[in-house]
Amino acid sequence: MSKGMRSMGKVLILANSASGLYDFRNELVLALLQKNEVYVSLPDEEKAPALAREGCKVFHTPIDRRGVNPVRDIRLFADYFRLMRRVKPDVVLTYTIKPNIYGNLCCRLLRIPYLANITGLGSAFENGGLVQKIVVFLYRMALKKAQCIFFQNKTNQDIFAQYGIRGHRTRLVPGSGVNLDRHTYKEYPAKARTVFLYVGRLMKEKGIDELLYAASRLHEEAPEVLFRLVGSYEEDYRARVEAYEKQNIVEHTGYQKDVTPFYQEASAVLMPSYHEGMSNVILEASASGRPVLASQIPGCQEGFEDGVTGFGFAPRDKEALLCALRRFMALSGEERAQMGKRARAKMEREFDRRQVVQAYMEEIENCTNKE
Repeated sequence: MSKGMRSMGKVLILANSASGLYDFRNELVLALLQKNEVYVSLPDEEKAPALAREGCKVFHTPIDRRGVNPVRDIRLFADYFRLMRRVKPDVVLTYTIKPNIYGNLCCRLLRIPYLANITGLGSAFENGGLVQKIVVFLYRMALKKAQCIFFQNKTNQDIFAQYGIRGHRTRLVPGSGVNLDRHTYKEYPAKARTVFLYVGRLMKEKGIDELLYAASRLHEEAPEVLFRLVGSYEEDYRARVEAYEKQNIVEHTGYQKDVTPFYQEASAVLMPSYHEGMSNVILEASASGRPVLASQIPGCQEGFEDGVTGFGFAPRDKEALLCALRRFMALSGEERAQMGKRARAKMEREFDRRQVVQAYMEEIENCTNKE
């Protein structure tokens, strides 16, 4: 290679969801492809063809996302180890708990520079007991040599420091940010009917029990209100949701590749989750000009201002959620619309995805630059 020319680096991305990588981090992938060969390891094929068309080399690696089966986890470790030996990346970027742990343990063994993104603590970390102790131990081992650990909220960053989970350095980024060109401001709906929208998996840790309780109670007071649920069943809520559908309390639509039309028709967006790294739904809804009603937890509370761009409520508290719904119902149409406009302005000030991409690119280029 002639002097002054720089060879292309090899970047390997380990993720636990093809759609998650494509929907929330594709801008980073495209930026990386301009100067690097990009390899991605994914457990599913949802957006894998699209990533391949863009120029990524895609590998299928099965992941038991929520299980704690040691045999499957050892197999995942072995799969990552073989993949890294094959690709020989200059740097590895990982997202979510299992890629962060098992992928980065492989990086340590093979002495490959790596960067980790903490997208949230997850139930295994938060519930305490033996499982938490094991997770903390594994995180300490896996992240000890990380070139940089990215955090999506300050609370998660502080908790890792408290438990002695450290790499060479850390950076705080506003989640995955939001693509302001894709999620444009939408005029507030003029319809008289109030539509509360929930987007996400239907599972306990997302606050579905509290949401269904509050929806039922509010239906008694205002039967014209609709709760629209967009997402797939992660746990056994089907019978309960279908019963509520028959009573016209909720309307359930399965997983949608494009949720833009649902944001457009919503009066407000709900996020009653128990824990988040940074809620992409809150960022997208706010960018679309919709107020949000969300749990006052790290990963949600950064994305809205109580009484300004939405309303907050205590997590795991069905009465607090119901109170927030009533507060919103008391607003006039103009007050709701103004709240949505302020939500859009907040996204423009604080959550532009280009800022997040720039932060990743700086750290990755530190690892891949070659003369």
